[in-house]
Amino acid sequence: MFASLFLGFRILLAWALTLVAAGFLWSGLFSGMDEPPGWIFGLLAMTLMVFNLSAIAGHVRRVSLIADRLDTQTLGNRHRRQVELPLDAATAFTLLEQVIGQMPRLEGLERSAGTLQLRATQRRADPFGDRPPSRWNLLARLAIKRNQITARVTPGTDTSSVTLLFEPDAGAWVDLLLLDEGSNFENAEAVTHALSGKVAEQRRSEREQAARTEAEKELSVARLNLLHAQVEPHFLYNTLANAQVLTRADPVRAEQMLGHLIQYLRSSLPGIDQSVSTLGQELERVQAYLEILRIRMGARLALQIDVPEALHHVALPSMALQTLVENAIKHGLEPKAGGGTVWVLARELDGQVTITVADDGQGMATSTTGTGIGLKNLRERLRLTCGEHAGVALVSNFPSGMAATISLPWKAPERPNVVAVPPIPELPRAG
Repeated sequence: MFASLFLGFRILLAWALTLVAAGFLWSGLFSGMDEPPGWIFGLLAMTLMVFNLSAIAGHVRRVSLIADRLDTQTLGNRHRRQVELPLDAATAFTLLEQVIGQMPRLEGLERSAGTLQLRATQRRADPFGDRPPSRWNLLARLAIKRNQITARVTPGTDTSSVTLLFEPDAGAWVDLLLLDEGSNFENAEAVTHALSGKVAEQRRSEREQAARTEAEKELSVARLNLLHAQVEPHFLYNTLANAQVLTRADPVRAEQMLGHLIQYLRSSLPGIDQSVSTLGQELERVQAYLEILRIRMGARLALQIDVPEALHHVALPSMALQTLVENAIKHGLEPKAGGGTVWVLARELDGQVTITVADDGQGMATSTTGTGIGLKNLRERLRLTCGEHAGVALVSNFPSGMAATISLPWKAPERPNVVAVPPIPELPRAG
């Protein structure tokens, strides 16, 4: 209450001094008359003071409704706000421009992204609509029609500081004679709350996105583990079925096959719960697997491996290479009377690794009993493990056979001596 009384006293005192000065001017204008019309000036002065009292009361009442308190800060025409935002300077400036740009009755907006400064002009709300005020309402004719907003973003280490200034679009003399009916305080509160709301909304969106990402990650891991669990039984079933056949035909070779199977399982079981392996580990597993097949196929099966040592650390889904080798033998070499050769090649060029398993078997032209579930499984596991850019391509080898190529992005580890990568050799052709 004291602040409102002081404000009223200050405004009325300023107008009283102004009227005194105007009274001297009035007397000077009519100094040649015997009786200057002083009553006219007194009536005008009294009317002006009544209008001032009405304006002061309206200003105090509106500010009390907006701020729910009355003090020197809330009753003033000019307001300053300092807001700390947990954002970088560029993001904070964009957010500030968005908030101020959505204010009502905005007539102009100047921005400077280089200096992180912004200035806006806003037309004050007109209680009389679009109609001009009455000719007898002198205060309405003298009132300031616009407010201005000045903003500056100061970059910090992890946050940005936003300085906001809300004031009438006029000089400091306005504060002595006229009031803004709380419009600048209202703007200051609206912009401050809008900035806080935008930051809270952005943080909430980030938390929701993080939660979705975590859920998608958990779902991907679960799907990957499920797909991995479908691979091992497939291989064991084929191997045990072959050993069962050899048990009746050649017990000695069957015993050797079971011995290699035990050796294979001994090397594989420590990582059976791991869905991701490396190219080097996959090569060791494939060689152990082929030792089992050599017992049954003998000279009908030949193997050529050309994989640089530097690529042994390339990450792959577990059993990925063996899946391609199994397909090459089952659908390419086993149906062929004379058997054939399996090639395993790997190359890296421009951050892209290609791993090719080729054979000179019967190829695509021959119908097979395969369902394609192995390659479909492998494509999905590659996508989940190595990203969307990883995949498997299946093409015909010339003059016979098939070639399956795994492509995946990979960044080679840094080393002191960088050796130029040799060009990718042509796909081996059946002899």
